[in-house]
Amino acid sequence: MGTFFAALYGDLTPHPWRDPEFDAYFLFYHRSVAMGWLGDGALWGMNDAGEQHPLGASEPPLAAWFQVGVEPLPAGNPLPVQAFLRCAADATAGIGRLRLRAAQVVLPVEALDPGSRPPPALIAAGWFAATDPSSRTRVRVTLDGGEVAAVAARLCDEINSYDQRVYACDAYTLTDHGLSIVPPFEFLGTRRVTFDGTLAEWSPDAIGWLGAFLGDLCARQGVATPVLLTAVPA
Repeated sequence: MGTFFAALYGDLTPHPWRDPEFDAYFLFYHRSVAMGWLGDGALWGMNDAGEQHPLGASEPPLAAWFQVGVEPLPAGNPLPVQAFLRCAADATAGIGRLRLRAAQVVLPVEALDPGSRPPPALIAAGWFAATDPSSRTRVRVTLDGGEVAAVAARLCDEINSYDQRVYACDAYTLTDHGLSIVPPFEFLGTRRVTFDGTLAEWSPDAIGWLGAFLGDLCARQGVATPVLLTAVPA
């Protein structure tokens, strides 16, 4: 069993008509059920969610967080990061209007089959083929945990080796200092790698696709422990 944890950061303006009973947990759970993402044989099992967290960063402000469990995936299946962030964004939209300024996701890379070729996430890249070119956004993506820093150069090369137009990596840097956005959970990071590049659009869908893609590549490079992804517009 692996654990997905996502945190969305930004400026959240609550809906004036919102019923407090419809909290982040309620909204995420019912959106998951409606889309067939929760239940026997589905993508994840519900764990927890909330809007406040004692470890939440104050800048940018934490808007909402979500935690689910995933079973080891069949060979050829990517991590369902795109669906997970889509569900998280939809649940947050039920709370209020969010101007997304950053997103964090723990990628349970250990749930993947490292031998899958090509990376399974590439199958979903076609969804972004019709994206308005003017939506392309400079994004800084940090990966932290496991052996990810040791394979940074190979990751950067492999990102650009596939025929996909969702994300292009220009450069990477290795750092030992703390994360610029501390996640609302305990995460024992190590040396981290930051990729500077361009994403098809700044949206939960595109960030989710990128998370699945990078998860695939990390597994293929031998990373077998959870990886924390932090994405911010550059």
